Amino acid sequence: MGIAKSVPTVKSMLIKTFGVLLAFVMGLPLAAAFAAADSYPSKPVHFIIASSPGASTDNVGRLIATKLSERLGKQMVAESRGGAAGSIAAEQVMRAKPDGYTLLFTSSQIVQNPSLYKVEYDAVKSFAPVAKMGTSPTCLVVHPSLPVYSVKEFIALAKQKPGQLLCATGGAGSNMHLVTALFMTMAGIEMKLIHFKGGGPALLDTVGGHTQVQFSGFTTSLGQINAGKLRALGYGGSTRSKLAPDLPTISEAGVPGYEAAIWWAIFAPVGTPKEIVDSLSKEITAIMTAEGTKKTFEQWGADPDLLVGADMVKFIEAEKAKWEKVVKDGNIKAE
Repeated sequence: MGIAKSVPTVKSMLIKTFGVLLAFVMGLPLAAAFAAADSYPSKPVHFIIASSPGASTDNVGRLIATKLSERLGKQMVAESRGGAAGSIAAEQVMRAKPDGYTLLFTSSQIVQNPSLYKVEYDAVKSFAPVAKMGTSPTCLVVHPSLPVYSVKEFIALAKQKPGQLLCATGGAGSNMHLVTALFMTMAGIEMKLIHFKGGGPALLDTVGGHTQVQFSGFTTSLGQINAGKLRALGYGGSTRSKLAPDLPTISEAGVPGYEAAIWWAIFAPVGTPKEIVDSLSKEITAIMTAEGTKKTFEQWGADPDLLVGADMVKFIEAEKAKWEKVVKDGNIKAE
């Protein structure tokens, strides 16, 4: 009888032991993920900047890389990787091992390029968004010889001379081209677009009076505005710039809802452990809320604008849809 009673007891013990082992094994991936996050980073991180050296995206990217290195205690090995409007860098990171040791620092081009170029990545599906850090709004500027002093006056003149005003851009399919196309659609005007190989040559041509108008990065054109070589009519941000508080936004000055800016963000390859992404987002939040970083951004004419997590995902999806529509409506083709 004693033996008969012991059989179910042994069986139950075996089942209980198996259950404990199963729970332990099933919990290993989660435990490993947390352990990886706790020790991250344990070696230098490859920080790929989707920009040529010296451009605004490169400058901001290197600032963030330096501050991340200081906070994490491991080097962010910054590499400027231009070409194909940032698509080469994006595709390199997309194919990297999703372990947090290869990160992409890029601009709003990441959501614009898929509508303009044949690229392998999708801005939403191919990456794990870490954080959006700030924006650099555009500015509507004209040569002083053009007899307009406000956005409304400019629109009125453009409607009087459809297709006659010469507008410089940084190239077909460039960000300057897209923000110009958005303005023309929303304002109901048409201009003759003159495409240059980059924003620098475009700005010089407008300063020289060969072209009459352009949408330029505010920080890029600020020196020429202050020198009286360009006249600023409107700011492309959602609120006025602290560097030029008397300059109205384009939205309030005549084109309600218009907003166009270059923005910067960090992405990791899709599949990067959430714990590592969250850890990076937390560090970026600390960096962007520090007074020193905010002051540097403002000195550059940029607006600190932090987004992480679900808010960043929603923003990326909205930006992708916005620029897809601009490209389609304007029948825009890249060079």
